[in-house]
Amino acid sequence: MTTWKPVQNLTIWLMMLLLCSNQLRAQLGTTPNIRHIVVGRCYSYITLVSPSLRFDCEEMWRRFEEAVLRQSSCNVTVENYQQMFYSIPQTRPCDRFLFWSKTRSLMQSYKAAVRDSWTLEDTLVGFLFNDLIWCGAEEQAGFDFSSCPAWSACRNHAVYSLWLQASQSFAEMACGNITVLLNGSIANAFDRKSMLGSVELDHLNPQRVNYVNIKVVADLQGPFIESCSQGSIVDLIHILQSRGFRWTCSDNDQTLMILQCLRDPKQSVCQTYANSLSHRQSHIQLNHTQV
Repeated sequence: MTTWKPVQNLTIWLMMLLLCSNQLRAQLGTTPNIRHIVVGRCYSYITLVSPSLRFDCEEMWRRFEEAVLRQSSCNVTVENYQQMFYSIPQTRPCDRFLFWSKTRSLMQSYKAAVRDSWTLEDTLVGFLFNDLIWCGAEEQAGFDFSSCPAWSACRNHAVYSLWLQASQSFAEMACGNITVLLNGSIANAFDRKSMLGSVELDHLNPQRVNYVNIKVVADLQGPFIESCSQGSIVDLIHILQSRGFRWTCSDNDQTLMILQCLRDPKQSVCQTYANSLSHRQSHIQLNHTQV
């Protein structure tokens, strides 16, 4: 019994390791139940998010399958998705467009606070495919649910090509005053190789965009690496100027400061900021009473 028990434990351990390994590999493949997720999101969008939209969700899915399943995983180009994109109606909510790079968490908080903001994830395509993975199975019809190549593995990646086209379309629609949210606590906050730097910026139209309002936000504790006057953000401003855009830049936006303090109110800068706001409010009330 004493010699069997260690062997039994080792066998169980190996089985668990293999099971976990298989589950990990499965997670790297096409998102399970992707059809139900995408079509379900589509019906949610046209029913709850944009009820005035008239759109055939089943037809959209068929065109998506045609784009992905007829090609190998690394041979799905932007052109493959064009029929799907042509069938999707576009909305253009001027003065609400919000672009971002490397600020995902803060962007989500900003959207919740500034309800009028409109990101790529708010468009129909962004809403449908956000956080999903997909690729076709080369040896058989259908999706590959066991393994998909990483974005960096090939130029014409199935997921990358869709977001490339979606980002381009989003930028081309932009109008009025737009906002760009960047991270001041990292080097190269404006990365020319990112979707913002390589796709969206190049497809903004200065004839339709009134102002590009850049908001740079650093972590409350720092590091404070980039700002409106230093780092890659200066490069962004130069590009905007050379293309005839009017722009503004702020690295102490009040709304963003409040959002950060709500997440981490114990920071000393938040205490100082709260005291300043309280003093200002008391001063306003005093003046109002005297009047």
